[in-house]
Amino acid sequence: MTKRALAIGCGGTLGFAWTAVALDEVQKALDWDVREAAVLLGTSAGSELVAALGSGRTPQDLLDALDGVEGADPVLARHVAAHPGMLPPVPRPALPARGLVAAGFRNHAAYTVMAGLLPRGRGDATFLREYGASLAAPSGWVAHPATWIVGTDTRSGERVAFGSDGAPQAALDDAIAASWAIPGWFPPVTIAGRDYLDGGSSSSVSADLLLGQDLDEVVVLAPMTTAGGVPGRGASRIERLLRRQMTAGLDREVAALRAAGLTVVRVEPGAAELAAMGANFMDLRRRPATLAAARAALPATVATALAHSNRTPA
Repeated sequence: MTKRALAIGCGGTLGFAWTAVALDEVQKALDWDVREAAVLLGTSAGSELVAALGSGRTPQDLLDALDGVEGADPVLARHVAAHPGMLPPVPRPALPARGLVAAGFRNHAAYTVMAGLLPRGRGDATFLREYGASLAAPSGWVAHPATWIVGTDTRSGERVAFGSDGAPQAALDDAIAASWAIPGWFPPVTIAGRDYLDGGSSSSVSADLLLGQDLDEVVVLAPMTTAGGVPGRGASRIERLLRRQMTAGLDREVAALRAAGLTVVRVEPGAAELAAMGANFMDLRRRPATLAAARAALPATVATALAHSNRTPA
């Protein structure tokens, strides 16, 4: 039996929608219940998704909620109906994550340097905390024994996978709020005496945190990266600069996993999906178009990813 992990990256509102479709396609292509992954690793929007899977929800449950299907799971339906807005509120004049500047230089990640220079966000994470509290089991976490949610320590720049062995103890609502705390948009979240921001400020996926686990294969769903790149026009050029940086980081992580002997199935959006998403991954108005573009493109994308993964049948 193949020991397979699932790693889902950041991507905001539209990345969440794209990934819900990708999960459904991967599940069908592999004839595999994604909820049975040996590890469910999620960053930012990915944290919302692995929390749903870890609590027993299916990709179809996610899609039903996104499509507004009558009778959809009420927790998911309520969550996707909530939204923090397309743009952040005016931030406060403070720099809460200066430690990310040094970390960004160490890791050759310009976007991490920029994250460390952004002011303290004033966004309201109540919708994330309510979602986490609704999904959590009596233990304060989800039922899946290895659901990992990645945040970034604001002082050291260290990536921390809450839910993993050795990580600080965290309630699910705090972990999701921390993983989703976009620099300059949301304030840091304090967990066990340390402040954390969006895991995506240090890595789009953090797939390399799976190194050392007893695994054969890692399925990576990365809405904020695109191998080979896709040209952008107008405001999308700015998004492509960030995407290029995040893609380079994921390239290194995938190379490390493969060097360790793991098979990696890497699924990312292409030109049609990026055109549907536009420059602002928080633009809720584009969610129906994103879902439609993902449904059209992902069957072929997943088939190609499997063909190029050098995987052997389970």
